[in-house]
Amino acid sequence: MNSLSRTLRDLSQYPSAIVSLIIIVLMLVVSIGVVIAIPYKEAVRLWRGGELVWYQLPKTVPPAWTNYFRSRKLPDTIIVDTRQTPEIKSYEPSGDGRRIVIDIPIEYSYDEFPDELSLYFYTTQVTKPPFVAMRWEKPDGRDSRIADFSLQSTRQNYRFSQDPKLIQRLKGEEPQVALFAEPGSQPPVAVKGTYHLKIEILTFDADTDVDVEFLQYGKVYGLFGTDHLRRDLKVGLLWGLPVALLFGLAASLGTSILAMLIAAIGAWFGGWVDELIQRITEVNLVLPFLPILIMVGTFYSRSIFVILGVTILLSIFGGSIKSYRAIFLQVREMPYIEAARAYGASDGRIVVQYLIPRIIPLLVPALVTGIPSYVFLEASLAVLGLGDPVLPTWGKIIQDAEFNGALYKGMYYWVLEPSFLLMVTGLAFAVFGFSLDRIFNPRLRGI
Repeated sequence: MNSLSRTLRDLSQYPSAIVSLIIIVLMLVVSIGVVIAIPYKEAVRLWRGGELVWYQLPKTVPPAWTNYFRSRKLPDTIIVDTRQTPEIKSYEPSGDGRRIVIDIPIEYSYDEFPDELSLYFYTTQVTKPPFVAMRWEKPDGRDSRIADFSLQSTRQNYRFSQDPKLIQRLKGEEPQVALFAEPGSQPPVAVKGTYHLKIEILTFDADTDVDVEFLQYGKVYGLFGTDHLRRDLKVGLLWGLPVALLFGLAASLGTSILAMLIAAIGAWFGGWVDELIQRITEVNLVLPFLPILIMVGTFYSRSIFVILGVTILLSIFGGSIKSYRAIFLQVREMPYIEAARAYGASDGRIVVQYLIPRIIPLLVPALVTGIPSYVFLEASLAVLGLGDPVLPTWGKIIQDAEFNGALYKGMYYWVLEPSFLLMVTGLAFAVFGFSLDRIFNPRLRGI
């Protein structure tokens, strides 16, 4: 307890360490909250679902907060569902069936036009296909016919831009532009105000009911925007945090502890044991680390757990073993070690209770500063197309952005958001690790 309070007191002398510690604690809290709020199976379902899950969202649009920095406000996504707002739907008897009247109000206060307009019809208790008639009313009261058709399935989609008859009535203009534009304006100017989409549905059975979901696909969405599969990048960016921290911490912890233990065993026992460890280390140091991981991901498995295991195995016999061995060789000659041997302490007891504790103060900073390198390693493999195909990760988001030409198309948010999170994570752990090194390493105190 005294050593902990002393460490915290020493850390308080480094403002950068306090800031980095706050960032690390915040990332850990967010990671735990994300895993609880979006369980693993749900995260995988959302990320792999693509347009089947995210059909309500527009494709490749920037975050909504970018509107604060624009002179012309881009439209946001508007969703109106009669299942959520039943007050906009009314019923009237009509022969053997009934007439369903739906009036969808659309508050439009944007300077640009939406990306797309779409309707989903959900029909229940179908005996004969209901008939639909739709009209569009502008803020000045003028209305125009949209379409008339029968509902042939229980879930039917109607996209305004894919209706050739509507495009013909609008004289070849895109519906999402013509329906919101000032008549005769060149170039088209969006009219702000309240629009109404009026839908009349005639059923031929009293038990038949129809619900409507109206989607105005905007040109901005949410806090993080969307990708080419309409996925909200929030899921990938938030779930990428626990994945990155878990991979970095597990790899750094496993490598540091195992390397320290192996170095202690070699230094204590000496002889052929130490020679074998040193030869394995020297051979491993000349092996190409990244190409081996690429071969494993290409020919065996891209699972993050397989990559993690191979990373630890290749990193154990690294340069750190030689550094730890040099320290252990000095500690082995100290008087208290001779006293322990004289009292009959076993080799295992000396290694675990007398050698290793002496090096732990030097191990902690190395462990913390090693986390960013493994976080960047996982992201680099994902960018190369060798990331886990199931998990949403920061590297996978960058790889998707690169594959779909995000930078060439001006979708900078798609690359900058995960890159910024990688940079903050690496910087926080690096600064905190350097501060711990100054505290625990006597040679660096006072620098």
